[in-house]
Amino acid sequence: MTKVNLRFSIATMLLSFGFLCLNPLSAGANTLVSTSPISGSTISVSPTNVTITGQLPLLADAVDANVITVKDPNGDRVDDGTISISDLSASVGVKSLVVTGMYRVSYSLLSEGDEPLVGEFSFKYLAPSNIAPIEPSPEPTQSQSPASSSWATNVFVILLLFGAVIVTIGLSLYARKLFSER
Repeated sequence: MTKVNLRFSIATMLLSFGFLCLNPLSAGANTLVSTSPISGSTISVSPTNVTITGQLPLLADAVDANVITVKDPNGDRVDDGTISISDLSASVGVKSLVVTGMYRVSYSLLSEGDEPLVGEFSFKYLAPSNIAPIEPSPEPTQSQSPASSSWATNVFVILLLFGAVIVTIGLSLYARKLFSER
């Protein structure tokens, strides 16, 4: 091999190594790890929130830049718009679901030094046949009658109190005697 070919080969190897090792995409782009409700699942209980978890920590300071929307089968938004970020996960509150069908969740979440985690998934909601609000009704309570005290209990407590006073006086007289003998 000539010097020029050797230098060209070394430069090519170093350049290839640099592209492979220093490429930010090869370092691990933020990808979707899990969702709640699970993507493609069928649920029968209305969720209170939708959670999306990625591989990299999300930027909690960029709340306005992070977007999660939940739409019902009619295309109306059913999320309340309040997004909370907790390390790897982002959640949005969901209003009570009432329509049966496929719900579509779209998201765009920012993580430090990486492109946004963008995507969408859907889940199916089976609404109960009859949704009736449960009104709390007061239950009548029976007032308890005060426990009656017996005369013997009162006498016993008074005798104990009297005995405690006698013991206290006796101990103080004994302590006085001990200190006066010294």
